[in-house]
Amino acid sequence: MENLKNKIAENKLPDHIAIIMDGNGRWAKLKGKPRVFGHKNGVTSVREIIEGCAEIGIKYLTLYAFSTENWNRPKLEVKTLMALLVSSLKKELKNLQKNNIKLTTIGNIEHLPEKAQIELAEVIEKTKNNSSLTLTLALSYGSREEIVNVIKNISEKVVNNQLNIEEINEKIINNHLYTFSLPDVDFMIRTSGEKRISNFLLWQMAYAELYFTDTLWPDFRKENLFKAVLEYQNRERRFGKTSEQIETINE
Repeated sequence: MENLKNKIAENKLPDHIAIIMDGNGRWAKLKGKPRVFGHKNGVTSVREIIEGCAEIGIKYLTLYAFSTENWNRPKLEVKTLMALLVSSLKKELKNLQKNNIKLTTIGNIEHLPEKAQIELAEVIEKTKNNSSLTLTLALSYGSREEIVNVIKNISEKVVNNQLNIEEINEKIINNHLYTFSLPDVDFMIRTSGEKRISNFLLWQMAYAELYFTDTLWPDFRKENLFKAVLEYQNRERRFGKTSEQIETINE
């Protein structure tokens, strides 16, 4: 694993990695266990990937922890996920402080149970001055809902003469997103073999490199992360330009 890490070029790191942590339920089923067993073991992967990102110098990491659609899952599973969120936050605060990691959240946090909201607010407050890595948890998050809210908020400002229609541009839209303080996503990883982005950061991933792996989330470790980052570094990001233009810019 150290050999892999040593191959990673510091000057070609993605600023912002987003991860869809998929496959907990299937991992548990393969072991003859209930789905919640997979979620509990997935917490270990979360810890490993956060540490791995901090080790190689990633500045922003966003984890798709709970979508707006996940509320439709069986009540026991939802209850377990919320309890896991609270217990994990309590356990991981020390590690976040130790590694100088700042916690933030995006999504309809007010839909979470009160206990989860309180624990989140406490950890966010205690880590707000940390500066090595910004860890963002997408909780009760849906990108289409986010975009609808952006349209409503901007429309209200236009109606109230706080904003002219001609002033609406990408920057204005960015400033109204949950992620207004974060850069666009450079690299999106999804585990478990599914090849979808599932209503996750649709606007923010407009030019992201996408990486899909068959590895189920509870088996995804630092080694897997480093391999993914190395593949990212071997890709050419053109942003609509030609290869020749990119070469000229990099000279």
